[in-house]
Amino acid sequence: MAFDIKDIDESRAPLLDHLIELRTRLVRSVFALMIGFGVCFYFADPILGFLVQPLKEAFPEGEGQLIFTQLPEIFFVELKVALFAGFMVSFPIIANQLWAFIAPGLYATEKKAFLPFLIMTPVLFLSGAALAYYVVMPTAFEWFLGFGGEAGGLSVQALPTAGDYLSLVMQFILAFGITFLLPVLLLLLHRAGIVSRAQLAGARRYVVVGVVALAAIVTPPDPGSQVILAVPLLLLFEGSLILMRLQERAVNRAKAKEPGEDSAAEEKNLPAE
Repeated sequence: MAFDIKDIDESRAPLLDHLIELRTRLVRSVFALMIGFGVCFYFADPILGFLVQPLKEAFPEGEGQLIFTQLPEIFFVELKVALFAGFMVSFPIIANQLWAFIAPGLYATEKKAFLPFLIMTPVLFLSGAALAYYVVMPTAFEWFLGFGGEAGGLSVQALPTAGDYLSLVMQFILAFGITFLLPVLLLLLHRAGIVSRAQLAGARRYVVVGVVALAAIVTPPDPGSQVILAVPLLLLFEGSLILMRLQERAVNRAKAKEPGEDSAAEEKNLPAE
């Protein structure tokens, strides 16, 4: 059975009905976020334990610790962990509510064009977050810990606080997750006709400079994590150009096919002599 996507809904709801629907969607999204937050707060300790694994592996065996310098610091750390994880868990529901609100105002062709981007967004974000967690953070933490030792006869040791460490982890995950959405942004701009593949290909040298600068800004100041972010972004950019080429070919084939179909239809409707 084929999946049928209908055109714009025939209903012409007044503005008040749209505002009521928007409120309903927002309430459902907030409710999903609250449930995700509550569940993740209950499991805050295991989640925090998962997040500290890259730091634990960067320390020598049996060494390393997280400290807190203020009494309520760990409590607020667990709140941030629960909110961060709760948003990740509830994001599919939030995205579904967003889609349910805007979909009735789209034509069938626009829905078909938009759905792949809706699916690609969480996949690319999770890919970037996984790269940050499993590859970048262990490399960066080992590099940071390498500055320890002795200075002026005093021992220099790393004693990261739980709050500072969580902020650093969130910076890594969000930076890599969001920047991995570059193909979605470029393909949306291309689909809207704002930029063309030829324009992006011609500006490749500027894109390389921009990607390197972006990697230097959004990552901590170690060369390893900057390179690990810049290289995948450049590969994603080149992959976006390939997808744009395929997209343009499909559009050109469709345009070339239309006149033939029209002429065939006209011939079919001609009266027999």
